Amino acid sequence: MTKTGLKGTGNEILSGSVAPSRPIARPLDWRRKVSDSVAYALLVYTALQIFVTINTLRGNSASLLPYMALIVLIAAIVPACRRFEHRWNRLSDAAAADPRFGPAYRRDMVALWVLAIGLPFALAGLFELLAYLIRH
Repeated sequence: MTKTGLKGTGNEILSGSVAPSRPIARPLDWRRKVSDSVAYALLVYTALQIFVTINTLRGNSASLLPYMALIVLIAAIVPACRRFEHRWNRLSDAAAADPRFGPAYRRDMVALWVLAIGLPFALAGLFELLAYLIRH
Protein backbone atom coordinates (compact mmCIF):
# COMPACT_ATOMS: atom_id res chain seq x y z
CA MET A 1 0.00 0.00 0.00
CA THR A 2 1.13 3.52 -0.73
CA LYS A 3 0.36 6.72 1.10
CA THR A 4 -2.79 7.12 -0.96
CA GLY A 5 -4.08 3.74 0.17
CA LEU A 6 -3.77 2.23 -3.30
CA LYS A 7 -1.61 -0.72 -4.26
CA GLY A 8 1.09 -0.20 -6.84
CA THR A 9 3.15 2.77 -7.92
CA GLY A 10 0.95 4.17 -10.64
CA ASN A 11 3.37 3.01 -13.33
CA GLU A 12 1.00 0.16 -14.16
CA ILE A 13 -1.32 2.54 -15.94
CA LEU A 14 1.56 4.14 -17.84
CA SER A 15 2.95 0.77 -18.93
CA GLY A 16 -0.48 -0.42 -20.06
CA SER A 17 -0.74 -3.35 -17.67
CA VAL A 18 -3.80 -1.84 -16.00
CA ALA A 19 -6.54 -0.13 -17.99
CA PRO A 20 -7.17 3.42 -16.82
CA SER A 21 -10.51 3.76 -15.10
CA ARG A 22 -13.14 6.28 -16.11
CA PRO A 23 -12.90 9.59 -14.30
CA ILE A 24 -15.02 9.78 -11.20
CA ALA A 25 -18.08 11.94 -11.79
CA ARG A 26 -18.75 14.66 -9.27
CA PRO A 27 -21.99 14.31 -7.38
CA LEU A 28 -24.75 16.70 -8.34
CA ASP A 29 -24.54 19.96 -6.37
CA TRP A 30 -26.86 22.76 -7.46
CA ARG A 31 -25.03 25.21 -5.17
CA ARG A 32 -21.73 24.70 -6.98
CA LYS A 33 -23.38 24.85 -10.40
CA VAL A 34 -25.14 28.12 -9.57
CA SER A 35 -21.98 29.59 -8.09
CA ASP A 36 -19.98 28.72 -11.20
CA SER A 37 -22.68 30.11 -13.50
CA VAL A 38 -22.89 33.36 -11.53
CA ALA A 39 -19.12 33.79 -11.73
CA TYR A 40 -19.10 33.27 -15.50
CA ALA A 41 -22.14 35.51 -15.96
CA LEU A 42 -20.39 38.29 -14.01
CA LEU A 43 -17.38 38.01 -16.28
CA VAL A 44 -19.55 38.15 -19.40
CA TYR A 45 -21.64 41.03 -18.04
CA THR A 46 -18.56 43.06 -17.11
CA ALA A 47 -16.87 42.50 -20.47
CA LEU A 48 -20.02 43.37 -22.40
CA GLN A 49 -20.72 46.36 -20.17
CA ILE A 50 -17.26 47.73 -20.81
CA PHE A 51 -17.06 47.08 -24.55
CA VAL A 52 -20.66 47.87 -25.49
CA THR A 53 -21.14 50.87 -23.24
CA ILE A 54 -17.70 52.40 -23.74
CA ASN A 55 -18.41 52.95 -27.45
CA THR A 56 -21.71 54.61 -26.60
CA LEU A 57 -20.14 56.82 -23.96
CA ARG A 58 -17.09 57.74 -25.99
CA GLY A 59 -19.02 59.75 -28.57
CA ASN A 60 -21.57 61.39 -26.28
CA SER A 61 -19.61 63.10 -23.55
CA ALA A 62 -16.17 64.47 -22.84
CA SER A 63 -16.57 64.28 -19.07
CA LEU A 64 -15.63 61.48 -16.71
CA LEU A 65 -19.18 61.18 -15.38
CA PRO A 66 -20.25 58.48 -17.86
CA TYR A 67 -17.20 56.41 -16.94
CA MET A 68 -18.03 56.73 -13.26
CA ALA A 69 -21.56 55.58 -14.07
CA LEU A 70 -20.06 52.56 -15.84
CA ILE A 71 -18.09 51.65 -12.72
CA VAL A 72 -21.22 52.01 -10.58
CA LEU A 73 -23.22 49.79 -12.95
CA ILE A 74 -20.57 47.08 -12.82
CA ALA A 75 -20.29 47.32 -9.04
CA ALA A 76 -24.07 47.25 -8.61
CA ILE A 77 -24.47 43.89 -10.33
CA VAL A 78 -22.26 42.05 -7.83
CA PRO A 79 -24.64 42.39 -4.83
CA ALA A 80 -27.57 41.44 -7.06
CA CYS A 81 -25.80 38.27 -8.15
CA ARG A 82 -24.79 37.49 -4.56
CA ARG A 83 -28.44 37.64 -3.50
CA PHE A 84 -29.35 35.38 -6.40
CA GLU A 85 -26.62 32.91 -5.42
CA HIS A 86 -27.54 33.08 -1.72
CA ARG A 87 -30.94 31.59 -2.48
CA TRP A 88 -29.29 28.43 -3.78
CA ASN A 89 -26.59 28.33 -1.08
CA ARG A 90 -29.26 27.93 1.59
CA LEU A 91 -29.94 24.40 0.33
CA SER A 92 -28.95 21.54 2.59
CA ASP A 93 -26.49 18.94 1.33
CA ALA A 94 -29.34 16.55 0.56
CA ALA A 95 -31.39 19.18 -1.27
CA ALA A 96 -28.34 20.36 -3.22
CA ALA A 97 -28.11 16.89 -4.78
CA ASP A 98 -31.85 16.55 -5.47
CA PRO A 99 -32.46 16.26 -9.22
CA ARG A 100 -35.96 17.69 -8.78
CA PHE A 101 -34.36 21.15 -8.62
CA GLY A 102 -33.40 20.82 -12.31
CA PRO A 103 -36.31 22.85 -13.74
CA ALA A 104 -35.79 25.63 -11.17
CA TYR A 105 -32.07 25.66 -11.95
CA ARG A 106 -32.71 25.94 -15.71
CA ARG A 107 -35.25 28.73 -15.17
CA ASP A 108 -32.82 30.68 -12.98
CA MET A 109 -29.94 30.15 -15.40
CA VAL A 110 -32.00 31.45 -18.32
CA ALA A 111 -32.90 34.53 -16.27
CA LEU A 112 -29.28 35.01 -15.19
CA TRP A 113 -27.90 34.78 -18.72
CA VAL A 114 -30.62 36.96 -20.23
CA LEU A 115 -29.71 39.64 -17.70
CA ALA A 116 -25.95 39.15 -18.09
CA ILE A 117 -26.11 39.47 -21.87
CA GLY A 118 -29.14 41.73 -22.30
CA LEU A 119 -28.56 44.32 -19.59
CA PRO A 120 -25.39 45.83 -21.11
CA PHE A 121 -27.16 46.28 -24.45
CA ALA A 122 -30.24 47.72 -22.74
CA LEU A 123 -28.12 50.19 -20.78
CA ALA A 124 -26.19 51.19 -23.89
CA GLY A 125 -29.53 51.80 -25.62
CA LEU A 126 -30.68 53.89 -22.68
CA PHE A 127 -27.50 55.98 -22.85
CA GLU A 128 -28.07 56.48 -26.59
CA LEU A 129 -31.68 57.52 -25.98
CA LEU A 130 -30.68 59.98 -23.26
CA ALA A 131 -27.96 61.46 -25.46
CA TYR A 132 -30.46 61.83 -28.30
CA LEU A 133 -33.00 63.54 -26.02
CA ILE A 134 -30.38 65.91 -24.67
CA ARG A 135 -29.22 66.90 -28.18
CA HIS A 136 -32.76 67.54 -29.47
